[in-house]
Amino acid sequence: MATKRLLKLNTGVSIPALGLGTWQSAPNEVYEAVLTALKTGYRHIDTAYAYENEAEVGKAIRDSGIPREEIFLTTKLWGTFHTKPEENLDISLKNLGLDYVDLYLMHWPIPFNPEGTGLVPHRADGSVDSLSDWDFIKTWELMQKIPSSKAKAIGVSNFSIKNLTKLLAAPTTKVVPAANQVELHPYLPQHKLVDFCKSKGIVVTAYSPLGSTSAPLQKEPVVQKIAEELKITAPQVLISWAISRGTSVLPKSVTPERIVTNFNDVELDAEKVAAIDEIYKTTSKRIVNPPWGDIFNDEE
Repeated sequence: MATKRLLKLNTGVSIPALGLGTWQSAPNEVYEAVLTALKTGYRHIDTAYAYENEAEVGKAIRDSGIPREEIFLTTKLWGTFHTKPEENLDISLKNLGLDYVDLYLMHWPIPFNPEGTGLVPHRADGSVDSLSDWDFIKTWELMQKIPSSKAKAIGVSNFSIKNLTKLLAAPTTKVVPAANQVELHPYLPQHKLVDFCKSKGIVVTAYSPLGSTSAPLQKEPVVQKIAEELKITAPQVLISWAISRGTSVLPKSVTPERIVTNFNDVELDAEKVAAIDEIYKTTSKRIVNPPWGDIFNDEE
């Protein structure tokens, strides 16, 4: 079926379970990709300041002819703006050419030196130039002050159970993150993290849901068997599995045919879901793991 599934955020707003991811989508490709997705029926688009493609994403949304209120748009705070998150959001809104985003996420829990050079500033010795006198709790304190007219909801990304626990326990935390966007796929299902977030009313969104670019995950025998049995593609199996877990999912593509095909998820029975759940026991792999500090600090 073409997905109609929705997940409820703790703000009471619904987020479409399936969205289009735009990480690593080049500016000259992402405009057409977003237009194709919206024409296909997607109503959830994910971007970020650091992707450097917000202008094209925003233009596609404006040119689509679809009312803005029908589209759920996410963008993200970058590390060099942890001490001034609303300023970063204002830049993103200007890039997008839009008045608001539906969800604004802290992209990573690591604050970078705002006076540094580049997206990820480095010191002379080659180490990452992060701030020693600032942490994500202070960043979240400021994010909570962003007007809802600019960001309908706020959340986090790449947060572990350990860091979420620390954030939720902070006396300055008055708002529970609406979402936590993390790497999720059968090689890295993060069952404990998903369960923890659900227990706190935090919707989990899966990025890199199809595995790495070389796509060994899509060639897994279990995935192939289910695809053949249901007469669907391996990406459709992986997307359907992600949605079956109660997570939203962001498959990325700039190929029109794949964007269209990926939109057609299916209902997987419990046996198929359980079989995919077990893949990590023989092959476990994290694709995105930058050396920026204490990020992925849970036992998996």
